[in-house]
Amino acid sequence: MSELLIDPDNARFRLGVPDMDSVHFEFIDLVNAMAEANQARFLELFERLVEHTLAHFEREEQWMTETGFPALQEHRADHQRVLGDLKAIGQRTTRGKLALGRAYVREQLPGWFALHAATMDSALAAHLKSNPVS
Repeated sequence: MSELLIDPDNARFRLGVPDMDSVHFEFIDLVNAMAEANQARFLELFERLVEHTLAHFEREEQWMTETGFPALQEHRADHQRVLGDLKAIGQRTTRGKLALGRAYVREQLPGWFALHAATMDSALAAHLKSNPVS
């Protein structure tokens, strides 16, 4: 049985916006796959994680812009911080600092994701339910 860094069965990750929930569970699957991946697979998955997260954040930011989400700037700032971390750690990981990448995925991403989903994304989900994207 593989180790789970983020529990996909945790109800707090189901925010009730199907598109958002789907993307979140893709993120969870990627992070969990990285837990026990060998070096080559970890590097491949890290690259996919960065691409996925960039697309994920772009989609959310598009929804926020289209619907006039009041906390857009704060939400976007958190996205930019995480993307910056992912890119910086990804560069160091591909240059041989695999332990750094593994530590970030294991020790930082799960906690960040849980907090982000419970606060910023849950607020966005509530907003989207009242202000559907056209």
